[in-house]
Amino acid sequence: MSRCWLTGASSGIGAALAQLLLEQGHKVALGGRHADRLAPLAERFPGQALLALGDLDDPKQVAAITAQIEQAWGGLDMAILNAGTCEYLEPGHFDPALVERVMRTNLLGLSYCLAAALPLLRAGQRPHLVVMGSSVTWLALPRAGAYGASKAAVRYLIESQRIDLAHEGIATTLVSPGFVDTPLTRRNDFPMPQLWTAQRAARHIAKRLPRRPLEINFPGLFTWVLRLLGALPARWRLALGQRLARHEQE
Repeated sequence: MSRCWLTGASSGIGAALAQLLLEQGHKVALGGRHADRLAPLAERFPGQALLALGDLDDPKQVAAITAQIEQAWGGLDMAILNAGTCEYLEPGHFDPALVERVMRTNLLGLSYCLAAALPLLRAGQRPHLVVMGSSVTWLALPRAGAYGASKAAVRYLIESQRIDLAHEGIATTLVSPGFVDTPLTRRNDFPMPQLWTAQRAARHIAKRLPRRPLEINFPGLFTWVLRLLGALPARWRLALGQRLARHEQE
């Protein structure tokens, strides 16, 4: 079974995926900021679960986490970089500080983790890098500028890195989910079509990871529609976005 570092393991998809991977017999370094949420899982799976606590926005803490993993296991066979955040830009109130916060976590924090994980993956068996993206990258939506921009940057970064990492035998999978019931999405004040539970999302991801696909998308119909709409001419996409914005403000 693999040695895996899973970030964002204390809630949402990460928490569901952590439990599933541990139940399958994998060793999992549980990344997060909340020891109280992760400690019970570590106690339940002694010898398998490793608490890897820290703030991923801080490169020094990320380095300390991966040093801990290296000391315990010597390397990684899989890194699932799942941690992220979401905030919305309200119409008429553009907030660059909000954009910076979202970018810091979703892009820079990911970059710190990527830099720290790659040496351990190079020491692993059939190394596999898995990164959490978003289906929002296929179609610009009202208020989602900061979140969507961060995830679009993640997509480009990972697809570019995939080219280089392939020469080293490191497989790279980008996960692009639709709406999933998590603490973050429960704050949303708009309809979320085809909402999945975190457990269902985790099962969907875990089932496909052994195939080492380039991308995992779900739900199928929702992501297909987004990609189709994203391919429309720019003026049509603008009209659609304006219609959605008006609907949200009513």
